[in-house]
Amino acid sequence: MGANILSAVPSRFLEMPGYEPIEPIDVLALELGIPEEQVLKLDGNENPFGSSPVVARALAAFPYYHIYTDPEQRILRRAIAQYIKVDAAGVVCGAGADDLLDIIGRMFIREGTKVVSCPPTFGMYTFIASLYGGRFVAVERHSDFSLDMGQMDDVLRDGRSIVFLASPNNPTGNPLSRNEVEQLLATNATVVIDEAYVEFGGESFVEMISRHDNLIIIRTFSKWAGLAGLRIGYAVMATALAEVALKTKMPYNLNAAAQVAVLASLADTQTLMERVRLLVAERDRLFDALSATSWLKPWPSQGNFLLCAIQGAPAKEVWSRLREQGILVRYFDTPQLRHCLRFTVGKPEQSKRLLGALEEIGASFAR
Repeated sequence: MGANILSAVPSRFLEMPGYEPIEPIDVLALELGIPEEQVLKLDGNENPFGSSPVVARALAAFPYYHIYTDPEQRILRRAIAQYIKVDAAGVVCGAGADDLLDIIGRMFIREGTKVVSCPPTFGMYTFIASLYGGRFVAVERHSDFSLDMGQMDDVLRDGRSIVFLASPNNPTGNPLSRNEVEQLLATNATVVIDEAYVEFGGESFVEMISRHDNLIIIRTFSKWAGLAGLRIGYAVMATALAEVALKTKMPYNLNAAAQVAVLASLADTQTLMERVRLLVAERDRLFDALSATSWLKPWPSQGNFLLCAIQGAPAKEVWSRLREQGILVRYFDTPQLRHCLRFTVGKPEQSKRLLGALEEIGASFAR
């Protein structure tokens, strides 16, 4: 019976690989056999400070959890528009950046549509292409992780493509330049720029949307505002396109708690931005400490993470040995990154534990 029902499922869903997520703390603690408080989670680029202190109070005081939310999210969209200084009519909200990528995929990707991205980068772009039957085209980055703009121009020249790029890029941390974005838009491809980490560095290109209707910007409250678990993001696009997106998304794609949390966060940006400044300072300090270690080579980053090349030892072995100590970092089993680990920037005491463990591991390799 199982084989018969599977025959009704499109073959691309049976054949496509699933997205590889990171595990939550409770699952990891159970798997490692250690208390949750001993897990140092530096693999998901989450904010170690958590959400604004006003968020918990706002969530506790909200009286309407039993009522359906506004499917057009008008109050929320106006608040976001005020935060980034755009027209609220061009803002579309979703359950995290992933939901926005899915909405965009639904709108633009058909069987055989050329979907372009530049690995190493966020794996969700490949997943979205597969989900909607797109033809994924990878334009690999240079050895310094910059874009191969000559190759991009060749691939996008027909104008019938959609390109997904992150700025700052995950996991490499380098941002796009305005000249690169202008060059990409000139191809007439649909250009989607994922600015999930832009509060930590790099330039936002939101203001360019008024001049380029083929530009879509995606942003999130997961990182800078510490709301990853509530799943809320937003896209900014041309007003006419936003009207279509609002009809295309699921009507109640954003729960009441997430909306309350964002409104509270936007009322306390001073606290949140001070935490961003602390994380940027800690990122730079951690970069210097890693750079001073002979067998580690971190790459400069504008995100809340550092990609680090492991020299003289297998990166996966270092990942495994950190894991045994309850320290979770990100390992990517891909040709470009097999020698690298990505470290989320934590608080100073978390960096101290990471650096101590790396020093111990390095000493064992030297023996």
